[in-house]
Amino acid sequence: MQVKIEKSWGDALHDEFGKPYFAELVRFLHKEKAAGKTIYPPGPAIFKAFELTPADKVKVVILGQDPYPGQGQAMGLSFSVPANIPAPPSLRNIFKEIEDDLGIRMSGCPDLRKWAEQGVLLLNSSLTVQAGMPNSHSRIGWTEFTDAVIRWLSDNREGIVFLLWGNYARNKKVLIDTSRHHVLEAAHPSPLARGAFSGCRHFSRTNEILMSEGLSPIDWQL
Repeated sequence: MQVKIEKSWGDALHDEFGKPYFAELVRFLHKEKAAGKTIYPPGPAIFKAFELTPADKVKVVILGQDPYPGQGQAMGLSFSVPANIPAPPSLRNIFKEIEDDLGIRMSGCPDLRKWAEQGVLLLNSSLTVQAGMPNSHSRIGWTEFTDAVIRWLSDNREGIVFLLWGNYARNKKVLIDTSRHHVLEAAHPSPLARGAFSGCRHFSRTNEILMSEGLSPIDWQL
């Protein structure tokens, strides 16, 4: 796996790429591919979140757990799938909340790249997954890497809004200096949460916070 990453992130994470765990992670992925296993997302998309949202442009972080394991779904952005793929249930619930919260109409397009380009870091805790096997790469080193990403943002930036949905994401709050940043917590948008995500109003609240920080709001409409 060749790591191609936007320069600001390359500078920020230079030390992480040189650590033994990251070399082992890369070796693991090469070995799995050599064994004929299908890994998602495709290699060029593994670091897509970092490519679209430079380190110095991050205004919001939406933390997911790992990429979608279905064919054609994973594109390197948490909760996002390509425009030609049906929106998964969690994303449909996110869109419903945006409509209810902001009083706007969503097109249903599941490609969230427009958010990423406005400064929303769509970060999965694990950046790869084996086809058909959710959480299959949760213990190969990715969490160490993405925890370092969160810590770097916490230590080197100010005023970022972290959206932590579900218990897994909420457990990452310990990595964030809440005296420097804003943390909004809610249930996961998955249907398994039985509608508990509904009414969190995280999208309007995020924009209110950003404007209070003197930053432009996110245009959530797709």
